[in-house]
Amino acid sequence: MSFAADVKTELCRAPLSRKCCAQAEAYGVLLYCNTFHGGGVRIVTENEAFAQRLPALFKKAFKLAFDHLPEGEGKQIFEIDDPDKIMAIYRAFGCDPRALALHLNFAVVEEACCRCSFLRGAFLAGGSVTDPRKGYHLELATSHHSVSREVLALMRELDQEAKSAQRKGNSVLYFKQSEKIEDFLTCVGAPLAAMEVMNAKLERDLRGKVNRRVNCDAANLDKAVEAAMAQVEAIRRLEGAGTLITLPDKLREVAALRLTHPEDTLAQLAQRCDPPITKSALNHRLRKLVELGRADL
Repeated sequence: MSFAADVKTELCRAPLSRKCCAQAEAYGVLLYCNTFHGGGVRIVTENEAFAQRLPALFKKAFKLAFDHLPEGEGKQIFEIDDPDKIMAIYRAFGCDPRALALHLNFAVVEEACCRCSFLRGAFLAGGSVTDPRKGYHLELATSHHSVSREVLALMRELDQEAKSAQRKGNSVLYFKQSEKIEDFLTCVGAPLAAMEVMNAKLERDLRGKVNRRVNCDAANLDKAVEAAMAQVEAIRRLEGAGTLITLPDKLREVAALRLTHPEDTLAQLAQRCDPPITKSALNHRLRKLVELGRADL
């Protein structure tokens, strides 16, 4: 299964213990499902866990059953077209089926638990989330533009700062930061999925640090090799010009060591001196040799 499917499966494990929360969750489902208006309800899903939860959710929330249940495999379609059932749903949310546009009734989601339940239903019906190993993106999409604006306000009251956009006739609320996705998933009842997002971010950060360290080490190694080659070239130039033999003993010792051990680091070469010297002192002598070698050009 995809990560989004795993998240929805985890959300469907939440118990339907309180009627107020069941109604709030069903409210989120209806406002973010395929069809919800005075003429009927149509919910389409491919998630098996959500499909199994829907009949129990609507029974708990409204004491009613769907008029049409899924048949066969693939997309699962749930429908209600009985006018009395539709009116009962509208009354539960204080809505007018004759209204031109749906709005979020904040009285239904007054309690914190009901707000989280509402967002859970919205995600189950109209939400998606990217696998955190590939990127960070979670969104809620609905065709009801007024609802989307009002849900954005609701989310802000829960410190869920989402961004909004319009896409193919839908209003979309979305997160692109891993921390905000973690907070949202925890809020709606998917702490395991939130932990997976956190772990994926830690792995990505660690991998980035390792790559940066490797790149830095490789760059430093390249610089060290280039410096050693320049030193060897300068020493051989001094040697060819007969200048090397006239230099002080300390410089001749370092020159001989560099020619004998061209692959050594400064620290290794410094320890080979007799007596051993500091890396700074060795670097100073090598720079002097390079300067002298350039002067002989």
